[in-house]
Amino acid sequence: MASLRILPAMIAILFYILFYVVADTAVATDAPDYLVQGRVYCDTCRAGFETNVTEYMKGAKVRLECKHFGTGVVERAIDGVTDETGTYKIELKDSHVEDICEVVLVESPRPNCAEVQPQRDRARVVLTRDGGICENLRLANPLGYFTDVPLPVCSALLKQFDSADDDE
Repeated sequence: MASLRILPAMIAILFYILFYVVADTAVATDAPDYLVQGRVYCDTCRAGFETNVTEYMKGAKVRLECKHFGTGVVERAIDGVTDETGTYKIELKDSHVEDICEVVLVESPRPNCAEVQPQRDRARVVLTRDGGICENLRLANPLGYFTDVPLPVCSALLKQFDSADDDE
């Protein structure tokens, strides 16, 4: 008789566990496997790197491209656009163990800052957990365009970098 009194409690506990396992699974499948995040800037000094007068670009278009390691064929491409801080966020649902994935510049929103910087036009990101990275957030290196005409302050700014090298 005592076992019959325990039966409703056991069913309630089993229902409770089953409900939360199914609910957690449903939520987990909706979430992206990876979030690739980075920034796009206008190199206002044409220095080839970010400075304290660098301007981050709203509305710059980028693309996440994943190419098969062996063939070089693009297996996946997802477009993104930067926000007011020059930051883009691209969500991706699957792993790319056999792919080389890079975020590449597509289009500058500023005609006076649209020259692609060599070595700053793409940033490689690892989109697999096989390398030991557990987090789903992947930070890409900044991507940059050159301005047509450097700011007047740039000459003095770049001289500071030269004098800092001389001190060592």
